[in-house]
Amino acid sequence: MLNKPTLVILAAGMASRYGSLKQMDSFGPHGETIIDFSIYDAIRAGFGKVVFIIREEFLERMRDVFASKLDGRIEYDFAFQDFDLTKFGIDRKVERTKPWGTAHAVLSARNNVSTPFCVINADDFYGQDAFEKMAKFLTTEVSDEKMSLMGFEVGNTMSDYGYVSRGVCEVSEAGNMISVTERTKIYYQGDGEQKKVVFEENGETFDLDVKSPVSMNFWGFTPKVFEKAEDMFHDFVEKNWEDPKSEFFIPSVADQLVKDNEANFKVIPTSAKWFGVTYPEDKPIVEKSISKLIADGVYPEKLF
Repeated sequence: MLNKPTLVILAAGMASRYGSLKQMDSFGPHGETIIDFSIYDAIRAGFGKVVFIIREEFLERMRDVFASKLDGRIEYDFAFQDFDLTKFGIDRKVERTKPWGTAHAVLSARNNVSTPFCVINADDFYGQDAFEKMAKFLTTEVSDEKMSLMGFEVGNTMSDYGYVSRGVCEVSEAGNMISVTERTKIYYQGDGEQKKVVFEENGETFDLDVKSPVSMNFWGFTPKVFEKAEDMFHDFVEKNWEDPKSEFFIPSVADQLVKDNEANFKVIPTSAKWFGVTYPEDKPIVEKSISKLIADGVYPEKLF
């Protein structure tokens, strides 16, 4: 029997657009963070460990918030995303104000993960269905040659307040990822029955099916991915060390694995409603959505 999968949470961002450390903000009736709901969903779906990827200066605060909730319920650990390149065998000195991106964050947890694992964002609310489907995949289907990403329906990830950026997935007949194309201007157009989802590209507007699968950074891997990511990170640093804003992203690693015929990525469909918190104005919307899920019995009044 395979070991229980691990949940890896990307929580090292400084949340500059939101204006505070939103990973620690309260959204539930008893002060629950969005991370709390993700961990609750992961525990009941069968995950056996949580790894928080954070900046080291947040460690004590993270322990204060999560230790009492998780002790005795699930194993947990912390990995640090920082500017030390020597731990990846890179001697070059690079001056940066921000870390190297999501794939670098995942790579930072390579010594903390030994089972198939799922990667999520700390500030995204993914829903019970997504965790149950990912847990099933990571315990019954995953292999070094078969990994996955959760395909959310774009219509379940929209905002009424303007553009969103989404990685729109092209999926093969076999259900595998062919490509993920970043669309930076997706929005609603029209009202009522005429309301539809569109995206802009090069000044033109195109329709997008509301059920089109998009990536919300919810990935399923085996530890094999660390080898590929580390090799690619070496090359990335050499090519981009003079660009302080360059970032090494998870989709780049997945895309290269597919191009090199080393792995396929199953796009797991989910009808779960995704909630995101990018700006302060998003908070009351997320709070209202969570309250409804509690009222509907999806979550208990108090998680932990």
